[in-house]
Amino acid sequence: MSEQSKKEWLEWLKAIAVAITLAFILRTFFFATSIVEGASMDPTLKNGERVMFNKIVYYIDEPNRGDIVIIERPVKSYVKRVIGQPGDTVEIRDHELYVNGEQQTQEYLTEEASSATRDFGPVEVPKGKYFVMGDNRSISKDSRNGLGFVEEEEIIGRTELIIYPFDEWGLTK
Repeated sequence: MSEQSKKEWLEWLKAIAVAITLAFILRTFFFATSIVEGASMDPTLKNGERVMFNKIVYYIDEPNRGDIVIIERPVKSYVKRVIGQPGDTVEIRDHELYVNGEQQTQEYLTEEASSATRDFGPVEVPKGKYFVMGDNRSISKDSRNGLGFVEEEEIIGRTELIIYPFDEWGLTK
Protein backbone atom coordinates (compact mmCIF):
# COMPACT_ATOMS: atom_id res chain seq x y z
CA MET A 1 0.00 0.00 0.00
CA SER A 2 1.44 3.35 -1.00
CA GLU A 3 1.99 6.21 1.39
CA GLN A 4 -0.71 8.23 -0.43
CA SER A 5 -3.39 5.56 0.01
CA LYS A 6 -2.47 5.15 3.70
CA LYS A 7 -3.02 8.90 4.20
CA GLU A 8 -6.34 8.66 2.34
CA TRP A 9 -7.52 5.80 4.55
CA LEU A 10 -6.45 7.68 7.66
CA GLU A 11 -8.38 10.79 6.55
CA TRP A 12 -11.49 8.67 5.90
CA LEU A 13 -11.20 7.06 9.34
CA LYS A 14 -10.87 10.48 10.98
CA ALA A 15 -13.93 11.78 9.13
CA ILE A 16 -15.98 8.73 10.12
CA ALA A 17 -14.86 9.03 13.77
CA VAL A 18 -15.82 12.73 13.84
CA ALA A 19 -19.22 11.98 12.27
CA ILE A 20 -19.97 9.20 14.78
CA THR A 21 -18.88 11.38 17.70
CA LEU A 22 -20.99 14.30 16.46
CA ALA A 23 -24.03 12.03 15.97
CA PHE A 24 -23.58 10.63 19.50
CA ILE A 25 -23.38 14.14 21.02
CA LEU A 26 -26.44 15.36 19.09
CA ARG A 27 -28.46 12.26 20.02
CA THR A 28 -27.45 12.33 23.68
CA PHE A 29 -27.76 16.03 24.46
CA PHE A 30 -29.85 17.75 21.79
CA PHE A 31 -32.29 15.61 19.79
CA ALA A 32 -33.80 12.14 20.03
CA THR A 33 -36.65 10.21 18.46
CA SER A 34 -39.68 8.54 19.93
CA ILE A 35 -42.47 6.38 18.52
CA VAL A 36 -46.05 7.41 19.26
CA GLU A 37 -47.90 4.50 20.84
CA GLY A 38 -51.69 4.59 20.89
CA ALA A 39 -54.28 7.09 19.73
CA SER A 40 -54.30 9.54 22.67
CA MET A 41 -52.81 12.35 20.55
CA ASP A 42 -55.02 11.85 17.45
CA PRO A 43 -55.38 13.71 15.16
CA THR A 44 -52.14 15.65 15.84
CA LEU A 45 -49.98 12.54 16.19
CA LYS A 46 -51.02 9.08 15.10
CA ASN A 47 -50.13 5.63 16.40
CA GLY A 48 -46.81 4.44 14.96
CA GLU A 49 -45.51 7.84 13.88
CA ARG A 50 -41.88 8.54 14.73
CA VAL A 51 -41.23 12.03 16.09
CA MET A 52 -38.05 13.95 16.75
CA PHE A 53 -37.92 15.85 20.00
CA ASN A 54 -35.71 18.65 21.29
CA LYS A 55 -33.97 17.62 24.52
CA ILE A 56 -32.15 20.88 25.27
CA VAL A 57 -35.04 23.35 25.01
CA TYR A 58 -36.17 22.88 28.63
CA TYR A 59 -32.68 23.45 30.01
CA ILE A 60 -32.98 26.95 28.57
CA ASP A 61 -36.73 27.56 28.98
CA GLU A 62 -39.73 25.97 30.66
CA PRO A 63 -42.60 24.10 29.01
CA ASN A 64 -45.26 26.44 27.65
CA ARG A 65 -48.98 25.92 27.37
CA GLY A 66 -49.66 24.12 24.08
CA ASP A 67 -46.24 22.42 23.81
CA ILE A 68 -46.33 18.74 22.87
CA VAL A 69 -43.92 17.12 25.30
CA ILE A 70 -42.27 13.78 25.98
CA ILE A 71 -42.83 12.63 29.57
CA GLU A 72 -40.50 9.97 30.91
CA ARG A 73 -41.89 7.71 33.60
CA PRO A 74 -40.19 4.57 35.01
CA VAL A 75 -42.35 2.10 33.07
CA LYS A 76 -43.29 4.08 29.96
CA SER A 77 -42.87 7.39 28.16
CA TYR A 78 -45.87 9.50 27.14
CA VAL A 79 -46.51 12.15 24.50
CA LYS A 80 -48.97 14.80 25.75
CA ARG A 81 -49.84 18.47 25.36
CA VAL A 82 -49.12 20.96 28.18
CA ILE A 83 -52.42 22.51 29.29
CA GLY A 84 -51.52 24.06 32.64
CA GLN A 85 -48.30 25.45 34.06
CA PRO A 86 -47.36 25.75 37.76
CA GLY A 87 -49.88 27.98 39.56
CA ASP A 88 -52.54 27.76 36.81
CA THR A 89 -56.11 26.76 37.60
CA VAL A 90 -57.46 24.28 35.05
CA GLU A 91 -61.14 23.52 34.56
CA ILE A 92 -63.25 21.83 31.90
CA ARG A 93 -66.85 22.97 31.89
CA ASP A 94 -69.50 22.22 29.25
CA HIS A 95 -66.84 20.67 26.95
CA GLU A 96 -64.73 23.85 27.08
CA LEU A 97 -61.25 24.24 28.59
CA TYR A 98 -60.60 27.14 30.95
CA VAL A 99 -57.19 28.11 32.29
CA ASN A 100 -57.19 30.76 35.01
CA GLY A 101 -60.85 31.43 34.22
CA GLU A 102 -60.22 32.17 30.52
CA GLN A 103 -61.70 29.95 27.84
CA GLN A 104 -58.96 28.44 25.67
CA THR A 105 -59.01 28.09 21.89
CA GLN A 106 -57.90 24.59 20.91
CA GLU A 107 -57.58 24.49 17.10
CA TYR A 108 -55.82 21.13 17.32
CA LEU A 109 -58.97 19.38 18.64
CA THR A 110 -61.56 17.83 16.38
CA GLU A 111 -65.21 18.60 17.06
CA GLU A 112 -65.63 15.02 18.27
CA ALA A 113 -62.71 15.26 20.73
CA SER A 114 -63.94 18.59 22.05
CA SER A 115 -67.48 17.31 22.63
CA ALA A 116 -66.09 14.18 24.36
CA THR A 117 -64.26 16.27 26.97
CA ARG A 118 -66.06 15.77 30.29
CA ASP A 119 -66.31 18.31 33.09
CA PHE A 120 -63.24 18.38 35.34
CA GLY A 121 -61.91 20.55 38.14
CA PRO A 122 -61.18 23.25 38.86
CA VAL A 123 -57.72 22.18 40.05
CA GLU A 124 -54.66 24.29 40.77
CA VAL A 125 -51.40 23.05 39.28
CA PRO A 126 -48.80 22.76 42.09
CA LYS A 127 -45.43 24.48 41.95
CA GLY A 128 -42.90 22.53 39.82
CA LYS A 129 -45.63 20.49 38.11
CA TYR A 130 -47.61 20.57 34.87
CA PHE A 131 -51.12 19.55 33.81
CA VAL A 132 -51.09 17.63 30.51
CA MET A 133 -53.76 16.13 28.26
CA GLY A 134 -53.91 14.14 25.05
CA ASP A 135 -55.67 15.63 22.03
CA ASN A 136 -57.99 12.61 21.82
CA ARG A 137 -59.70 13.50 25.08
CA SER A 138 -62.10 10.55 25.29
CA ILE A 139 -59.34 7.91 25.50
CA SER A 140 -56.30 9.80 26.78
CA LYS A 141 -54.60 8.77 30.02
CA ASP A 142 -53.46 12.18 31.24
CA SER A 143 -53.48 14.54 34.25
CA ARG A 144 -57.23 14.05 34.63
CA ASN A 145 -57.04 10.27 35.06
CA GLY A 146 -54.09 8.11 35.93
CA LEU A 147 -51.10 10.24 34.92
CA GLY A 148 -51.66 13.00 37.49
CA PHE A 149 -49.60 16.17 37.59
CA VAL A 150 -46.28 15.84 35.81
CA GLU A 151 -43.03 16.79 37.53
CA GLU A 152 -40.89 19.28 35.62
CA GLU A 153 -37.99 16.78 35.69
CA GLU A 154 -40.15 14.15 33.96
CA ILE A 155 -40.56 16.35 30.88
CA ILE A 156 -37.52 15.41 28.80
CA GLY A 157 -38.22 17.26 25.56
CA ARG A 158 -40.55 19.07 23.20
CA THR A 159 -41.80 17.31 20.09
CA GLU A 160 -40.67 19.26 17.03
CA LEU A 161 -41.03 17.12 13.92
CA ILE A 162 -42.80 14.06 12.55
CA ILE A 163 -40.10 12.14 10.70
CA TYR A 164 -41.92 8.92 9.80
CA PRO A 165 -43.96 7.91 7.89
CA PHE A 166 -42.48 10.14 5.21
CA ASP A 167 -45.85 11.27 3.84
CA GLU A 168 -46.62 12.75 7.30
CA TRP A 169 -43.23 14.51 7.55
CA GLY A 170 -43.51 17.99 9.03
CA LEU A 171 -43.56 20.17 12.11
CA THR A 172 -45.86 19.29 15.01
CA LYS A 173 -48.39 21.87 16.08
